[in-house]
Amino acid sequence: MQLRPRQKDFVSKCVAALDKRGNTIGIAPTGAGKTVMLSAVAKEAGGRALILQHRDELVAQNRATFKRVAPDVETDLYTADRKRWSPGATFAMVQTLSRGDNLDSMPAFDLLVIDEAHHVAAESYVKIIKRAREINPKVKLFGVTATPQRGDRRGLRAAFDNVADVISLSELIAGGFLVRPRFFVIDCAIQEALSKVRVTANDFDMQQVEAIMDKDAVTDRVITEWQQKAGDRRTVVFCSTVSHAEHVMAAFSRVGVKSSMVHGDMPDGQRASTLRAFDRGESQVLVNVAVLTEGWDCQAVSCVVLLRPCSFKGTMIQMIGRGLRKVDPERYPGVVKSDCIVLDFGYSLLTHGSIDTDVVIDDREGSGTPLKPVCPDCDTALPKGALECPICGCVIDRAEKMAFQKARGVLTDFGMLEVDLLNASPYKWQDLFEGAVTLANGLTAWAVVLNFRDKWVAIGRKDGERARTLAVTANDSKAIALASADDFLRENGEKDAARKTKRWISEPATNKQLAQLGMKPTLFGNGVTKYLASCMITWQFNEREIQRLCLKT
Repeated sequence: MQLRPRQKDFVSKCVAALDKRGNTIGIAPTGAGKTVMLSAVAKEAGGRALILQHRDELVAQNRATFKRVAPDVETDLYTADRKRWSPGATFAMVQTLSRGDNLDSMPAFDLLVIDEAHHVAAESYVKIIKRAREINPKVKLFGVTATPQRGDRRGLRAAFDNVADVISLSELIAGGFLVRPRFFVIDCAIQEALSKVRVTANDFDMQQVEAIMDKDAVTDRVITEWQQKAGDRRTVVFCSTVSHAEHVMAAFSRVGVKSSMVHGDMPDGQRASTLRAFDRGESQVLVNVAVLTEGWDCQAVSCVVLLRPCSFKGTMIQMIGRGLRKVDPERYPGVVKSDCIVLDFGYSLLTHGSIDTDVVIDDREGSGTPLKPVCPDCDTALPKGALECPICGCVIDRAEKMAFQKARGVLTDFGMLEVDLLNASPYKWQDLFEGAVTLANGLTAWAVVLNFRDKWVAIGRKDGERARTLAVTANDSKAIALASADDFLRENGEKDAARKTKRWISEPATNKQLAQLGMKPTLFGNGVTKYLASCMITWQFNEREIQRLCLKT
């Protein structure tokens, strides 16, 4: 499995920080490929690794991804159902391992990896880290998270004293790995009242927020704005309290929109059933209270409504991120998604200024950005160019941050960034039929992107399997389709022989290839390379199947 260039950069910086300081945390949002990068860091660091997860589904998911990244490393599980220590990498459930007898059986590890590392301050994690260090004082500690700022500002300092790298949402959006958000901050004349709400240890006082936002005038405005801007979209709404959520759900129902609700006080089975029904499309709007900020994925969501303020930028980013994932057309047939509308009634976007953790990554190549700046509030070592501490939220230099954001502006030139994606790919993307089709051949897999009925369709096929649709996007979103196709090739294509740097790529086509294409060899050649011929033959053999899949979109 081949990493994207930005993923390689992230891995190299994390490994360098681990070597230098013995611990580090890397920050990457939904869609960055955290599990892939986590696995690559564990592989590069070497030695015996323990990888911690806090949910059952993450254990199996992380292990499967690790096997694709490091197929030669032995793995095993330490869960309630299976308790085995691997000499390579062990994937463990925190809740199981943190129990006394289980913890006593733990062997020495060289590397301790924590997925969703913002949970590291919990007692169960603390017990495991303490035990790992008792057995091996030199054990290295590596964490990955999308949202380091969780409740207690200094909660991660006991485990991590530096941030190795931060991947921004803007990078992923520009590269086509997430869809573009379209922001609307809607003023209901409550900004001053919200500014006076008490901030608790974890967030705003939601009872006070409810008193301000759970009013008919605000809810009616929510319905009106939603109908005008996003009335045909699958939507998730974040409310302040259960009572507030009930009133919002009732308001959607009154205008004929089928809606549902989940919150933390619901029985687990009922909540899971409601989420599955929403995923199947049985309701259009899902209203929730503080349960969908992480660990939930419904790719069909293309509208996020913020009906509460966010004291932490990380919480806001997690909420918005629920709508930024690309759609797998096989999982959601007929759903075309190229952007996500964000309706902000709580002024969170104005409060935090952007959807990115503000760290400028100057060095995109090499062994890693030096850890020089130090946060004045929590003493965390940060990547060069940091404007805001991801751990505690402290603004390092407010004037510099404002100038940086003004200079950066809004990401709009996705056409140019699309070219950068193709240049960064290890595979050669070949235009066919005057650019109407773009195809890459990875020998053990191929992928194609083509415009069909004002949509961009990405299709791929791995040897031994049937072709499948990878993405369907709007006419102005070719970059998203290309990113899906390129990711498919990186995972399934031949890793060495098909690289665009190989000499055979530019050599003249063979007589056998020309014969297959109905061309005759000429004395001076005809400009057809081996690679172009292979792409044309791939199209020739698979055109009917590609057409069939396009007709289904």
